Amino acid sequence: MTIEGLDGAGKTTLAAALVAALRARGAQAELLREPGGVELSERVRGLVKDPALRIGGPAEALLYAAARAQLVEERVRPLLDAGRWVLLDRFVDSSLAYQGAARGLGVDRVRALNLFATGDLVPDRTLLLRLDPVAGRARLAGRGDEPDRLEAEEDAFFARVAAAYDEIAAAEPGRVRVIDAERPPDAVLAAALAELADLI
Repeated sequence: MTIEGLDGAGKTTLAAALVAALRARGAQAELLREPGGVELSERVRGLVKDPALRIGGPAEALLYAAARAQLVEERVRPLLDAGRWVLLDRFVDSSLAYQGAARGLGVDRVRALNLFATGDLVPDRTLLLRLDPVAGRARLAGRGDEPDRLEAEEDAFFARVAAAYDEIAAAEPGRVRVIDAERPPDAVLAAALAELADLI
C-alpha cells in the first residue's frame, strides 16, 4: 500500500496515523519512506534533496529508481513474503508524476525503469492525497524549514505534478483512491481507512 501526493499534502502525517490504526486492529504493519528505508537508499535521499547539487532529469530518475530497487530488495519483498502489511510513504507513482511528467522524461519511460527496479511490484492500493499546489506550498512555507532541492521548484512544476497524479488516478481507479487533503488530519485518516476497508 502506498501514499502519494504533493509535498505538503500530509503524507507523512497520514502514514504514521494509518500504521498505528492498522496495528491497533491487529495487523502487522511496517512503515517505510521513499527514498530511504535502508542505508543505500537513505544516502541517495541525501543526494536528491541537496539544494547545492545540480542533478539532471535522467540522473534524478535513475537515482530514485536505484534507491527504490534497494528498498524493495532489502525490506519490502521480505516483509511481504512474511505476510506483513507494508505502507510506503511514496513509491513509483511519485517518479511518474515528478520525473516522468513534471521533468518531461515521459511517464511510460519512467514506468518501465521502475518496473525493472522493483521487479514489477505494484501496490494493492494507493491513497492519493489531493491538494491544490498553492496550498501545498503554503504548508511547506509554514513549517519554517529551508526547502530541499525539489521543494524549491517553481509553481508550474508542481502544477504539472498535480495534473500527472490526477491522470494516474483517472487511469487506475481500482488501485488509486483520491482523498481530499485539505480536510483535518482525523478526517483524512477516516477517509483513508474507509478506502482500505475491503483490504482490511
